[in-house]
Amino acid sequence: MASRSNSSMRIFLLFCFFTQCIYNAIVRAQQVPCYFIFGDSLADPGNNNNLITQAKANYQPYGVDFSAGPTGRFTNNRTLPDVIGQLLGFPEFIPPFANTAGKNITKGVNYASAVSGIRDETGKNQGDRVSLNKQLLNHLTTYFKIRQILGSGTATSQHFGKCIYVIITGNNDYINNYFMPNMYLTSRLYTPQQYADVLAAQYTAQLKVLYSLGARKVAVFGVGLIGSAPQMITRFGANSTNVSLTAQLFSNKLPGIVNNLNSLLPGAKFTFINVTGITITSPPAPGLNTTGTCCQLVQNLGTCVPGSTPCPNRSLYAFFDGFHPSDVVNAAFGQRAYTKQLATDASPYSIQQLSQLP
Repeated sequence: MASRSNSSMRIFLLFCFFTQCIYNAIVRAQQVPCYFIFGDSLADPGNNNNLITQAKANYQPYGVDFSAGPTGRFTNNRTLPDVIGQLLGFPEFIPPFANTAGKNITKGVNYASAVSGIRDETGKNQGDRVSLNKQLLNHLTTYFKIRQILGSGTATSQHFGKCIYVIITGNNDYINNYFMPNMYLTSRLYTPQQYADVLAAQYTAQLKVLYSLGARKVAVFGVGLIGSAPQMITRFGANSTNVSLTAQLFSNKLPGIVNNLNSLLPGAKFTFINVTGITITSPPAPGLNTTGTCCQLVQNLGTCVPGSTPCPNRSLYAFFDGFHPSDVVNAAFGQRAYTKQLATDASPYSIQQLSQLP
């Protein structure tokens, strides 16, 4: 199993030109009026910058290839939601909730916060963070502001019903919760299957809250092979494969949750993005380093040493730091999520198909 995991992590993927995701070469019309993003550090564009936390990326070498430099994104350039936003035709990146103001919020807001999770306590080992529950409360604030801008509840409901929603969460409920027994009780209270059930129940309730706030087109990302991240291999060694297998117990429940929500909620168009499936079906990119990191790491944190010099060719590394993919991986993965190259990539819809639904 470890061999399979390692080979699959050669991963994520062919270079951008192999997956036809060089965005600047493509002229796209904006496909939906608005785009809202929830999640963890894989999606955080800078919401943690002013929090008292170790989970920050607003310093070099993060953003070394990003036009605005270090913004709080945990990668060298774009995050996965950034790439998806470009594929959806948005001319600008969706701003963090911490920096939003005025009528621009009608185009979308990014609420994601590093080390956050489905459970409120997740990530407390690193300090402040915005849990998914708090992100939903922030979206409620946005909802009322947009209702004030649009002038009626009907117009607001119609507007939100056309938006794309992306949620990338659950990773830290394992990385910064269940697999930290000295900090959290969860691994003593629950077996792996029980914990997956508890997470699934809470996440289902949270997705229903999002629906109640007008969301209809929602892409729910599964948890990937988190045990294959360089920092997790350092932390757990050969047992890192068990981390991935345990997290998959939760991720495997998400397709059923999505199908149930689509059946129970009028007009709901939820879809599951199969992170693990995309990973293990991606052919290895020639020369791509899938075990090392592009930057020097802070010991025990897995983030880049502030001010350190990153590797000169970021396109040859799958991981920029100990946990987070490089831009080349985010670009290739975003293309698979957007277009559904294989039937197993997304169910029932690709993000592109989701954008085209009425």
